[in-house]
Amino acid sequence: MKNYKFTVVFEKDEDGRFLAICPSLQGCYTEGETLEKAENLIKDALKLHIEDRK
Repeated sequence: MKNYKFTVVFEKDEDGRFLAICPSLQGCYTEGETLEKAENLIKDALKLHIEDRK
């Protein structure tokens, strides 16, 4: 699989959860209880999103 670089924006919501959004891939986002969890989840979401687009 090729390596791609995407910008991901992380935001902490009012409940303390972390939202991870990839602005260049519409609909590619996730959230986690911690920043580390959100980082891991967005990596998986990016892989699935790219595979689906292929």
